[in-house]
Amino acid sequence: MTEKKWAYEDFPEGGTLDLGSKLVTADEIIAFASEFDAQPMHLDEEAGKASILGGLSASGWHTCSMFMRMMCDAFLLDSTSQGSPGIDYARWKKPVLAGDILTGRSTVISKRTSRSRPNIGFVTLRAELFNQRGESVFELENTGMFLTKAGAGAV
Repeated sequence: MTEKKWAYEDFPEGGTLDLGSKLVTADEIIAFASEFDAQPMHLDEEAGKASILGGLSASGWHTCSMFMRMMCDAFLLDSTSQGSPGIDYARWKKPVLAGDILTGRSTVISKRTSRSRPNIGFVTLRAELFNQRGESVFELENTGMFLTKAGAGAV
């Protein structure tokens, strides 16, 4: 794992990571909903328009999944990630509609090394996704576990 770019030390408190952008398509909204969240507003444009969401809307769980993909592509797959003990919260703040272009960022809000495993550090991130109008549509806070550079060299 020594060739990985992102180790625990590479996440400074207050640092921000760009998550890139993602076009949300009607086809993927419907495919995800058909498999995992088959509510009408996620399956049909007219049902979405008739709902408080205003159009064909991605499931909140789909939004979480898109965020995860964006985070993986931005830095996680090129890191010493050892997983996560969970998320502190996730908020779906506005509907994510077909045709939206999501952009995102993650900010390091705290970090510490493990007392029992000093080769692992805990990095707490607050992430946010925005639509093309700059409106915040999603917020999540979670802690990731990353090997330190010394720990990565030992793997």
